[in-house]
Amino acid sequence: MSRSCPFCTFPETRIVGETGLAAAIRDDFPVSPGHTLIIPRRHVASFFETTAAEREEMLLLLDQAKARLDAELKPAAYNIGINDGTAAGQTISHLHIHLIPRFDGDSADPRGGVRWVLPEKAKYWA
Repeated sequence: MSRSCPFCTFPETRIVGETGLAAAIRDDFPVSPGHTLIIPRRHVASFFETTAAEREEMLLLLDQAKARLDAELKPAAYNIGINDGTAAGQTISHLHIHLIPRFDGDSADPRGGVRWVLPEKAKYWA
């Protein structure tokens, strides 16, 4: 645990789902309504450093968060993403999986989805 890490020290009131090894919280800077983060409780930076048990529980929470958002907000789709390492855009060195609800009309042309992290390479269908 790192006292300076926001994902090691968030208040219990932020938790929208949890297991022994992971927690789900709403993002403080949401891309869309319901934007949720799935976070291992152990301070670990990379998905590739997690244990099989941590991955299993994070994926369970991902499914539970999706079901909750389906019921609450009824999004049309989802983006699921992990920024793993600073070159990939990771700004908090504690692994977190983004579950981002998407709604019809929230983007003029959503094709390419997560490929837009490198905009010059995103539009491969033209």
